[in-house]
Amino acid sequence: MINVVDFLGILFYIALIVLVIVLIVLVVKAIQTLNKVDKTLDDINEKSSKLDGLFHIIDNTTDVVVGISDSIVSFVVSGIESIVNRKKVKKDE
Repeated sequence: MINVVDFLGILFYIALIVLVIVLIVLVVKAIQTLNKVDKTLDDINEKSSKLDGLFHIIDNTTDVVVGISDSIVSFVVSGIESIVNRKKVKKDE
């Protein structure tokens, strides 16, 4: 006749074996998922690096536009200042 302690020991070992098998399957699935994520990230990095040139062109274009607009604004402001300064000089005389 099987003792209860022996039966519980056998049941414990069977549960432990099932748990180890389930953990191995989960680890394999996690590794496969991480490999897919790694491939996706590599693909995204490759595609974004192709767009870096476009972003560089856009950045340079905005810098040129800002430089031109700053030049125009400073020219207009200096013109207005010269007109205002002439009126002040005439009033002082």
